[in-house]
Amino acid sequence: MKLILEILQIALAILLALVILSQQRGSGLSSAFGGKGGFYVSKRGAEKVLEIATVFLAILFVANALAFLFVK
Repeated sequence: MKLILEILQIALAILLALVILSQQRGSGLSSAFGGKGGFYVSKRGAEKVLEIATVFLAILFVANALAFLFVK
């Protein structure tokens, strides 16, 4: 069981890194320093899918890490 969790943790870490790195550049802190206009733009299409995938994978990553606490 521990081996399965370890393999799953590695796979989740790689997937999470890929999803984060594939997101659009320039949408983070640069907008706070004049990178974009001062209005809110909702995310659409692939950008929204990547955001949802990031949240989902992050939750699975943390849940898997917590599962290590209960496995001998």
